[in-house]
Amino acid sequence: MRITRMNKLSGGKTLAFFDIETDDGILIKGFKIVDGNNGKFIAAPDEKGKDGKYYETVTLPKEMKAQLEKMAIAEYEKS
Repeated sequence: MRITRMNKLSGGKTLAFFDIETDDGILIKGFKIVDGNNGKFIAAPDEKGKDGKYYETVTLPKEMKAQLEKMAIAEYEKS
């Protein structure tokens, strides 16, 4: 898995948007790095439902999400 794009933002809780490509060549767009109360974390792409709540459109296994979070935050901080 690799990060193919990282767009940093200024101001607000959302620090950056990024896309990934899996080892199988699947491109997933719209991940976010968010500055939360307990530090930075990633959020999967989501959509707003008719009820006004946001729902993830991509769900990652816990271990994969942790690996991606480390990778994305490191990339964010170095660039």
